[in-house]
Amino acid sequence: METNNSSPARSGKRARERALLVQLRLEGRIEREELEELKLLAQSAGADICGTVLGSRQVPDAATFVGKGKAEEIREAVAREHADLVLVNHNLSPAQERNLEKVVMCRVLDRTGLILDIFAQRARSAEGKLQVELAQLEHLSTRLVRGWTHLERQKGGIGLRGPGETQLEVDRRLVRERIKKLNQRLKQVSMQRRSRRKARHKVPIPTVSLVGYTNAGKSSLFNSLTSASVYAADQLFATLDPTMRRLDLPGKAAVILADTVGFIRHLPHDLVEAFKSTLEEIAGADLLLHVVDSVNPERLDQMRRVNEVLQEIDAQSIAQIVVFNKIDLTHETARFERDASGRPARVWVSARTGAGMELLQQALAEHFRRFRRHHCLQLPPEAGRLRAMMYERFDVVSESALESGGWRLELALEPSQLAWLRQSGDFHEEYLFSEPESILAPTGS
Repeated sequence: METNNSSPARSGKRARERALLVQLRLEGRIEREELEELKLLAQSAGADICGTVLGSRQVPDAATFVGKGKAEEIREAVAREHADLVLVNHNLSPAQERNLEKVVMCRVLDRTGLILDIFAQRARSAEGKLQVELAQLEHLSTRLVRGWTHLERQKGGIGLRGPGETQLEVDRRLVRERIKKLNQRLKQVSMQRRSRRKARHKVPIPTVSLVGYTNAGKSSLFNSLTSASVYAADQLFATLDPTMRRLDLPGKAAVILADTVGFIRHLPHDLVEAFKSTLEEIAGADLLLHVVDSVNPERLDQMRRVNEVLQEIDAQSIAQIVVFNKIDLTHETARFERDASGRPARVWVSARTGAGMELLQQALAEHFRRFRRHHCLQLPPEAGRLRAMMYERFDVVSESALESGGWRLELALEPSQLAWLRQSGDFHEEYLFSEPESILAPTGS
């Protein structure tokens, strides 16, 4: 067992809760990174880690998960380290959680409850708060049997935010009614989000979603690319609510860049369900920027975990460009690599220093330029406003004057841009002089 002998705070401020961490090796598998992740989760929730209890079992104990002997060891550690709660890096059944609490004489929180608490702290938008509350109630509804007496003595704390603080007297019927209302409100929010997404699709601008393991630097990258001020910090789940900004790219191209919630191993199913409307932004994207913490020695495993979540939300078939972030800490040079077919595949950048940002924008521009085709238009003299709009919005390859006083324009258009142009009130089908002539090749390929 590892311990941290720092004493609780004696000042007038409420002391940070002292957490004892519990990690078991199941079926002989040693996953050191899971314990490191639990430490990060505990710190992100605002806990001071006072010790760690490790163990090994072939299968979880049906009564306490950890077994009688290990539960007694945890009880002794709780008393010795004056722990306020025990954080178990596994998902416990309601019965296992209750039984373990009786033995260790301390509040017990499993992995899902800990993650839910962090989400409760981070949610800022009305939608995010609804999603977190729904996930918390779904998780807590099965634990109402133990009653709320142990919560009535608490002044908030890890695992007790949100519904835990404000609905101590609620019974199962009221919880079910609240869950029903939350689901109804989230359905309305989802419909509104779909309407906004549908409106965005009417404009010829593709959507690019940032995805990646939590704390990979997605928000910092988002801020560096768009000059936005999204909250970014060196902690897990620093931001939950999706943020969108327009990003202009070289060659008269633009995308809508979306910053989304970070992923984590064994992301609780309740959260995936509750955040489904938010995750739809990822599933509806035209391209994913898979941001990777290049410093983390477990980056390959984290990439695999992210792809597992993408598969769960039916986003596995969306094209990806992998962005290796934090090269300022690895002393690598900014660079840009293509795959065997010449398409942008990997970019090495530093969101903190700005190194590689131009290469990333070039990769984005090249990705979408692959879909462009040349179209020739003949515009009459009275179509001057349409001509000006062409130069403002699209990539005009060449222009020549017509004897009639009009113009012949050659444009490089993506299919969505051509579709939007055809719906423009100033455009007439007879302006389209020819069908696509060729596909533009990526620059540098």
